[in-house]
Amino acid sequence: MTTAPLAVAGRMPAALNERRLAADQRRERALLFLLCAPALLLTLVVVFVPVGWLSWLSLFNDAGALGWDNYARLIDQPSYVKTFKATFQVSAVVTIVCVLLGYPLAYMLAQLPRRAAGICMIFVILPFWTSVLVRTYAWLVILQRNGVVNDALTALGVIDEPLQLVHNFAGVIVGMSHVLLPFLVLPLYASMRAIDRDYIRAAMNLGAGPLAAFWQVFFRLSLPGLAAGVVLIFVLCLGFFVTPALMGGGRVIMWALRIQQTVSLYANWGAASALGVVLLVVTLACLWLFARLFGAGNLIAGRLR
Repeated sequence: MTTAPLAVAGRMPAALNERRLAADQRRERALLFLLCAPALLLTLVVVFVPVGWLSWLSLFNDAGALGWDNYARLIDQPSYVKTFKATFQVSAVVTIVCVLLGYPLAYMLAQLPRRAAGICMIFVILPFWTSVLVRTYAWLVILQRNGVVNDALTALGVIDEPLQLVHNFAGVIVGMSHVLLPFLVLPLYASMRAIDRDYIRAAMNLGAGPLAAFWQVFFRLSLPGLAAGVVLIFVLCLGFFVTPALMGGGRVIMWALRIQQTVSLYANWGAASALGVVLLVVTLACLWLFARLFGAGNLIAGRLR
């Protein structure tokens, strides 16, 4: 006769505890929202409001009428299409050059003792302490017709006339690769340092040679860091301005440089805004594509699908 009331009495504290737990969770979420509110408000003011204003401004043509004329011009005029292609060509080549130079460098650093690797890493991080403008002008001095490289090649008898190493596509690639190389080395080095060397020893104990063990084990485990570096470099290249403007000499016009010219030379804010909106959309599309290929969550977790 007394079992039913006891069971009901036993369920009541459990239900009360669940309600208290739910109330505590709601209170915690509200507190977290209040703590994040200043950062969210700052993001809204600094990022979303200017982007919204830029998108609205891009809808007005030269006469001030509302329409899609600025976006249609990007397709109709060959100069815009050429600039768009040049942006992706430079971004792709710079990314490939950084991978070819950065992967062996990161691998060498990962094989060194931690103390020696930390000392060598200073030279990788050192460019971050120097302005991009200063580094670009340094490359202009080194690669110009009377620069260090041409003088050395002429003195050695390799060339008879100075080579055109700046104000062209090659100069842009050299300058941008030097600026962006650390963005590949740093995540790649961190990924390589996290690889357990016992995997390599196990592969070699099972009969794999050094090259097979590296390719089938080490390289695949380092892919998350490599993918993160590739994403960083490619996206940064899409909006790069200083180095292409100086090293290209007006012959290599990328998307960001075209935006600056549209504003400074033609004072056409509508066309420049349309260029900026398209660049933003293309960048977001590239990020989405990389996330689909590599898996954003898997990259953060340190593994690929």
